[in-house]
Amino acid sequence: MSLLNDLVNLNLCDVTEKVIAEYIWIGGSGMDMRSKARTLPGPESDPSKLPKWNYDGSSTEQATGDNSEVIIYPQAIFRDPFRRGRNMLVMCDAYTPTGDPIPTNKRFNADKVFSHPDVVAEEPWYGIEQEYTLFQKDTKWPLGWPVGGFPAPQGPYYCGVGSDKAFGRDIVDAHYKACLFAGINISGINGEVMPGQWEFQVGPVTGISSGDQVWMARYILERITEIAGAVLSFDPKPVLGDWNGAGAHTNYSTKSMRNNGGIEVINEAIEKLSKRHKEHIAAYGKGNERRLTGLHETADINTFSWGVANRGASVRVGRDTEKEGKGYFEDRRPSSNMDPYVVTSMIAETTILWKP
Repeated sequence: MSLLNDLVNLNLCDVTEKVIAEYIWIGGSGMDMRSKARTLPGPESDPSKLPKWNYDGSSTEQATGDNSEVIIYPQAIFRDPFRRGRNMLVMCDAYTPTGDPIPTNKRFNADKVFSHPDVVAEEPWYGIEQEYTLFQKDTKWPLGWPVGGFPAPQGPYYCGVGSDKAFGRDIVDAHYKACLFAGINISGINGEVMPGQWEFQVGPVTGISSGDQVWMARYILERITEIAGAVLSFDPKPVLGDWNGAGAHTNYSTKSMRNNGGIEVINEAIEKLSKRHKEHIAAYGKGNERRLTGLHETADINTFSWGVANRGASVRVGRDTEKEGKGYFEDRRPSSNMDPYVVTSMIAETTILWKP
């Protein structure tokens, strides 16, 4: 095994200018991530200068067997924490051979929203709190839970310390450092309320880059759990019963909200969100009705609500924002399996472009 590790960790910089680029895209379910690698003549910082590639869409439920070629376009480049050196992770989106975005390419429409002059002028910032659950590979039961049984009730696990409270910290810390290495603006991590559940935060990030960075952070986490022999779940209610679900709370602000008097803009934005509640809920993740019950720090899925420092509301305004009269708000409705391209662009579209 030591020889294998030596080979995995070979430093190619000493012998060649060539680099390995891992092309990453989103599969047919909207949550499965796929990737494959290719050799390039050297490092590159501009994704538009990287070659397009293709894959068999009939194997990812994104094309038929008689017309299976899907083309992937490089969109964002990150440093590779696995191969290291000058090697790259490349976030891509998917198109037909004629250049049309395939139906599961949610980045394309998001980019159109974020390219709108009115949105560009407002410089929308996002901070996404991505919750997830770690499962034992063989038992299909959360990490740290007794096989076939349940741990002690929720209470000591949130931001907990100790072998009976925090399960999987090595995976979490490895992911934290790997994201920083990659160039992702990961801003923190913490243990969540349900044992075996954790959260990482990405942001503040502007516009389309927020989706790119969250997807890449998810990919890196999936790779690390693969190495660790654990299973990663983004299910919004991974265990039924008196246990917290998993969300992706989305913190949001525009330039107008961050400036003096921004609280008025925030109130107007929240009013717009209330009028499109059903449309947003429909786009905020599969199975979210199992999580948004009005219990376990959630609002009821059928009713829009907002409040200051209220974690049982659809939208929460922080105490600092209220005090300073400007800042940001948090949309608490998105589920852990939401598509960040969809959620971020939809919030911008509703609050900046939509006219009631």
